[in-house]
Amino acid sequence: MAEETTPPAHFYGGQAVVEGVMMRGRDVWAVAVRRPAGDLHIESHDIDSVAKRHPALAKPLIRGVIALGQALAIGFRALSVSARESVPEDERLSSRQMGLSMAIAALIFIGLFIVLPAIAFRWVGRSVDSSIMVNALEGVFRVALFLGYLLLIGRTKDIRRVFQYHGAEHKTIAAYEDEQPLVPERVDEYSTLHVRCGTNFLLLVMVITIFVFALFGNPGLWWRIASRIVAIPIIAGIAFELLRLGARFPRSRVIHALMVPGLWLQKITTKPPDRPQIEVAIASFNEVLRRESELTPGT
Repeated sequence: MAEETTPPAHFYGGQAVVEGVMMRGRDVWAVAVRRPAGDLHIESHDIDSVAKRHPALAKPLIRGVIALGQALAIGFRALSVSARESVPEDERLSSRQMGLSMAIAALIFIGLFIVLPAIAFRWVGRSVDSSIMVNALEGVFRVALFLGYLLLIGRTKDIRRVFQYHGAEHKTIAAYEDEQPLVPERVDEYSTLHVRCGTNFLLLVMVITIFVFALFGNPGLWWRIASRIVAIPIIAGIAFELLRLGARFPRSRVIHALMVPGLWLQKITTKPPDRPQIEVAIASFNEVLRRESELTPGT
């Protein structure tokens, strides 16, 4: 494996939201949203890290599950803020309506990408003797379904704008990691693709499912569905560790080969942003840096 590079103090990350960007640091996350009037709403919050309070949860594989749960919680809050601030006041959803819409979206995701393939290939398993082959075919079908879904929703105007904010997020983090000034002109020079992207994580998850699900053989329908759900934490932990390897060994040919499919996929989930969108991403990132400087003595 290639020589390990000295890792930064923290790997910053983020998420595109409706008309905005959420950025996450070690102890703080922030979200900046472009309001209908053109001004920016910026807010930040502390991160209550369970792993810091319980060091045993920071061990390899376990930390991936914790990180996924924490990322989903922060992402939900950031999306709620963006949904509230990106529309006129009389069009805003209540907290209950927002929670219901998120729950429905999660159920649709589970049904479409976990339950549907499990049901479909339970029947295929009756005519194919090899459980490994059945699970491999199910995994390929799941990846193809995911790609088709991204291509379809990416054609809509609203989602395309989210993909542009996704690109702005990546450009901003890349510029910061390259120690460049965070101004739109310099940030815009960077690629919209980034090795630590959540898109890479999702694709890794779907590929890893092929191997993990093969361990369960070809059981009955209900156990087949249940095994897919139960295995999610295991798969998330493995995918998280692979992403960390990608960050620690960026010059490794092996690691690069593992990351390439995810980088290709980002050509769907990221689009070149305009300057105002880059300004939003920079504002969110600067808010994280400002809050972190307040929390760090002597800065």
